[in-house]
Amino acid sequence: MLRVLYGGSPAVSAKALELILKDSAMSASIPEEEYKVVGVLTNPPTAQGRHKDLIPTDVEQYVRIWNEAREDNIQVFTPDHIFAQDREAISALNPDIFVCFAYGHILGPKFFSMFKYGGINLHPSLLPKYRGATPVNAAILNRDEETGLTIQKMSLAMDEGDIIFQQATRLTGTETADKVLYNSAVYGGSHITTILRGISRTGEMPKSTPQVGEPSYCSIIKKEDGLIDWNDSAEKIDAQIRAYTPWPGCFTHSNGVQLKIIKARDANKIAAQDPNIVKNTNAVPGTILEYNKQRGILIQTGDGVLIATELQWQAKKSMDYKSFMNGARNFIGTVLE
Repeated sequence: MLRVLYGGSPAVSAKALELILKDSAMSASIPEEEYKVVGVLTNPPTAQGRHKDLIPTDVEQYVRIWNEAREDNIQVFTPDHIFAQDREAISALNPDIFVCFAYGHILGPKFFSMFKYGGINLHPSLLPKYRGATPVNAAILNRDEETGLTIQKMSLAMDEGDIIFQQATRLTGTETADKVLYNSAVYGGSHITTILRGISRTGEMPKSTPQVGEPSYCSIIKKEDGLIDWNDSAEKIDAQIRAYTPWPGCFTHSNGVQLKIIKARDANKIAAQDPNIVKNTNAVPGTILEYNKQRGILIQTGDGVLIATELQWQAKKSMDYKSFMNGARNFIGTVLE
């Protein structure tokens, strides 16, 4: 039986883990393909909310639910940094392979020496494009026509390992980062189960090929990256909002009060359905042009019009544009900053 250590932290990683755990339970019916997740490596709990309660990662929460429901005993490791005592505790589980999706830490040779088959990593881009922590956001920000996912052998250098599996996906220009990541978790997680069954059956890692092409890299996202510059084009701001959904979100200011733009569309994108929609004016960028009951709130940008359909005042709940306008007197004609 192949023994697996899984590494990951956010909700999308928990989704991939869910698929792997459910398949591992079914693999027991075929002894030559059986594998089992014996441990999980995830980030420590973080302080959240007004009372700074310590909240475990989504991966840890899912494992706790799984253990209780299935009377399993998957061990959870939450170190800030992996030291010798952490490696000893992990090694005691006798793991054969490390499977990683969005763990977020660089791991060294001493760590990988614990695994007979090394590690495999699910990365949501077409490597070597967009190595780093935010490949989906980068693809949407850059308005790429396609993205994809890669399952690779893990290496000591970030995202430079050989490719086991790669699949491209078309982008329509309407996707949000959370949706693309979720799809990557579902499709990638399912393919990882096939890989794990194959390793258990053959005792060998699947064939892999070196990465081909000029590598590119994506940067860490900061909260302030969500600030909208209304001098940018509607197309660029549309992409920014979708790339930063759900975090950090995009925001502007109206009369000194923060206003989040949760959902919006470039007016040019709906021109085919509504040729009468305003697509550009000579107004100052950031000007609230009109309230269109069928489409949303029209805002002039540096080039084109953005149509906001879901908004949120600071410290308030998000609202659809119709509900928002019910409580936004004198909003038309103001200039967002």
